[in-house]
Amino acid sequence: MGRAYVFLADGFEEIEGLTVVDILRRGGVETCTVSVSGSLTITGGHDIAVQADALFEETDLSDADVLILPGGKVGTENLKAHGPLAGALRGAKSAGTLIAAICAAPTVLGGLGLLRGEKATCYPGLEGQLEGAKATQETVQESGQFITSRGMGTSIPFALAVLAKLRGQETADAIGKSIVWQA
Repeated sequence: MGRAYVFLADGFEEIEGLTVVDILRRGGVETCTVSVSGSLTITGGHDIAVQADALFEETDLSDADVLILPGGKVGTENLKAHGPLAGALRGAKSAGTLIAAICAAPTVLGGLGLLRGEKATCYPGLEGQLEGAKATQETVQESGQFITSRGMGTSIPFALAVLAKLRGQETADAIGKSIVWQA
């Protein structure tokens, strides 16, 4: 089935975070939104309040099939500042767990040195923060155990790429068709 964890920090880009949750749940992936802000209520970058499913400090990530980071300038800075999340990402890298990030959030992975030797994409102009990665301009870049994407406008193909990894391309295609996505 697959188990996904989407990490939400105050200032996150709402469409990037919630699109992936919606598409994964439509595809039958058990998806948990996790607050790294110490409160279940997270306020996105456009003042939309969202109720997370769980607090980071109360979440066991040992069953994760994917860890997902939505972007947003302030949200990404808040993700970078969360030391326990950095530890979880390093652990996921070591375990071979899929890690996905969109918009500015791939810079979290770059800053931790996790993208060394991989291809990655991110929000235009932030490529220099993808330390050790070969930056691309792809809408969605898959490389090794990573999926990265460029921004709010690429949220649907990003989410479908994650779904394809977890449930297969046929499931992702069916969900894409059901939402009238035309890539």
